Formats: sequence, C-alpha cells, structure tokens
Amino acid sequence: MSLNTTPRANRLHIGIFGKRNAGKSSLTNALTKQEISVVSEHPGTTTDPVYKSMELHPVGPVVFIDTAGFDDEGELGKLRVEKTREILDKTDVAIVIFDDMDFSQEKSWVEAMEKKEIPIIPVVGKADEGNDRAKLAEKIEKELKKKPILVSALRKEGIEAIKAAIEEAVPEDYKRQRILSGLTGEGDLVLLVMPQDIQAPKGRLILPQVQTIRELLDNRCTTVCTTAGEFEKSLQYLSKTPSLIITDSQCFKQVYEAKPAESRLTSFSVLFAAYKGDIHAFTDGAAAIDGLTEKSHVLIAEACTHAPLEEDIGRVKIPRMLKKKFGESLDVQVVSGNDFPKDLTSYDLVIHCGACMFNRKHVLSRIAKAREAGVPITNYGITIAKLSGILDKIQLPE
Repeated sequence: MSLNTTPRANRLHIGIFGKRNAGKSSLTNALTKQEISVVSEHPGTTTDPVYKSMELHPVGPVVFIDTAGFDDEGELGKLRVEKTREILDKTDVAIVIFDDMDFSQEKSWVEAMEKKEIPIIPVVGKADEGNDRAKLAEKIEKELKKKPILVSALRKEGIEAIKAAIEEAVPEDYKRQRILSGLTGEGDLVLLVMPQDIQAPKGRLILPQVQTIRELLDNRCTTVCTTAGEFEKSLQYLSKTPSLIITDSQCFKQVYEAKPAESRLTSFSVLFAAYKGDIHAFTDGAAAIDGLTEKSHVLIAEACTHAPLEEDIGRVKIPRMLKKKFGESLDVQVVSGNDFPKDLTSYDLVIHCGACMFNRKHVLSRIAKAREAGVPITNYGITIAKLSGILDKIQLPE
C-alpha cells in the first residue's frame, strides 16, 4: 500500500446489491470508471465480493463492494449469498438494484438493511431497455416509499445522480469520527510510547500509530515519539510536562507508574475503541471481567489475519493475564479476520482488538451481535487497563 493511500478500513464502504444479472457489475464499473468486475450475460458471474477503492468527489475516499446476486441457487450459490449477507456488516451505504416487477427478494434485503440502520439508495438498472423501467420505478416508490434512480450503465446515465445520493446518505456519525476526540488542543505536547518489537516489523510503524501521529499533526500538536525503554529518559529531555501520553496498551502499568501526575494517560487501543467502536459498550463490558472464574469462556477476536507471533498480545499476553488472575482452566478461544461465531451465547465475555483493519460499521455490527446475545464485549486496551487496576485512571475519548 502506498504511503499516500487511505487504508480501506478508513474509507466509506458502499455495497452494491441485487439479483444475478441485474447490472451490479456494470454499475460498479461505471461508478469507478474502470473494468474491475467481470460483466457477462450469464447470471452468477460475480462469486466473491469485489472491492474497489477510489476517491469519489466530493465524498472522499470510498470503497465500492460488488456482491454476488442474492438470488443465487444450489449449494455453492447458498455460500455466495452468505458472503453477500456478511457484507451488510461492513456496509455504510447500500445501493440496491431492482430488475423486475417482482421485487419481493429486494424488499426483504431492504428490510434487513433498515434493521441495521444502513442508508439505502434504490436504483432501477438498464433504463435504456424500455418503458417498463419507469413503471418499475413507480411501483418501488409506491410500495417502499423510496424514490429510485433510473440508471443506464451502458449510456452512463444516472451515475452522477447516484454519486450525489451517496454524498447525501453519508451517516453523520461517520463524518464526525476522530481518533483523538476531545483529548487534544492546538499547541499541546503529546508523548507517544511505541515499543518497536516483533509486532512492528523493521522499517514500519503499525497503522494505529501512523494514523494517530497524522491526526496530532493535523491538530497542530507538538508530537514526541519514544519507546518503552526510553520513556523516563525522554521525560527528562522535555522542557515541559506532556499534557497527554499515549502508550501501547502492553506498557500501560509501566508508563502509569512513571508518568508525571499532571499528564493524562491513554493508549492507542483505547483510542481505537472509540474511533472504531463504542467506547461506552467496551468500558461497560470490562466490568464483566470481575465476574470471571476458572470455568468461564472468553472469546478473543482479532481483525488481522497475521500468522501468530511470539508474545502476540491477543493470543499470548491477554490470555496469560486472564489465566494468572482466574486460573489456568479458564477457556480462551481466538478467532481472526472475518471469522466470528454466529452464536455467542456460550461465551461469558468477548474481547476485541483495536480493529485498525476493520471499518467502524463492521465493529459496531459485532457489538450489536454481542448485545443481542446478552454477552458483554470489551477491547484489548481497556481489558489490560482493567487487569492492571488503572481503568478508572486513564483518559477516555469523548
């Protein structure tokens, strides 16, 4: 990935849904002005979701997701439909293409999207194919109370109208998201404690560190970076006390015990708990840690799919801390990437990573699933602060 490229996780996710051969891939190609999806008269050409990142003026960085038709058939078709359904968990804005007068399937998908509070842009495709397209648009508006956009991907008609609809549909919550919400002001001195271990390969910083540094610079803060081993020496070099210290969660206790009393303290993972999820749900979920026993079952969810590394925080360090407190027989299971159990009811607690590789909608969908199952959910950094006895002493974003 180029240093000038916005990570996919930070882009507005726009899912394109419809039946097979409804024109989803043609629309994707028209919107992106690239032949990224295979177009064929044969239904079922798109199998796995196809992602295309681009800049969409005036919205900004977005990623379009071309999905398999939700009317696919057979055993393989069912798997494709399930993949399409999973895309709903990460969709910020949905474009639904209607293709015929019987749109009962589209209606059921629209209802599922509304339940997830996904803004919907209804589209009637193939507007160049006759007057029945206008009649279909009228029926959709009458039954669904949503006025569709008539589009001809072939003639590039309606494309600008879709772009304008996307801009209007961007959720306000998405526009407001900031990593350092309420924590810094112009001119603040902020000290970052960033261990450079096996988790951060030579020559690279991990994504949350990069994104936090960029926002601090945008906020016109003076930003100083150090490692855990040089933390106390760095404090001595500074002519004034940092107003905020942001540390890797693994160093929480060490930094807390050595920091100046007037310096506020937080961690990258805690910042991302708010930026990518719901900070209140995560802090409320941390209270469940007190009720764990050696018979409890804990699920640890990683957004990354990297091969496990020595002293991995999710697979090694947090399980070790939990078992030290509650006993070696405490059951800890780990999932990664898009793997996430459909049924969470067998778990007493879910602990999620900072999710720098997920968009916020994806994390919020997991929080919602945990809430529906009645299972508390928290985050790596908040968990470590809780187990270190300093959760009530760290700074949380607004």
